[in-house]
Amino acid sequence: MAKEPLKVLTESMFYVLLSLLRQERCGAEIVQFVDDITAGRVPLGPGTLYTILARFQEEGLIVETAVEGRKRTYAITERGRALFRQELSRLKLCVADGDREEGLV
Repeated sequence: MAKEPLKVLTESMFYVLLSLLRQERCGAEIVQFVDDITAGRVPLGPGTLYTILARFQEEGLIVETAVEGRKRTYAITERGRALFRQELSRLKLCVADGDREEGLV
């Protein structure tokens, strides 16, 4: 059975795409970016990272741009940018809903 295309991202997936918005990065650089931007709140272990990267490549959300030994560098595609923007919009709506409901309490 084929996997469903991604429609909603996990928090880790969101941050991996975010890490690639401005520049290409290798796995270690992605982990460092996510750790820095979330102040350690979103841990990204190797198993999780490489599962996400493989899925994103499969979906055409990222491409591998360089291989130096075991070091692989990745870039986001237009499809990846579109999914990131879609997820960012969805999350903003969630926050707005939460803010509105909290204001009613």
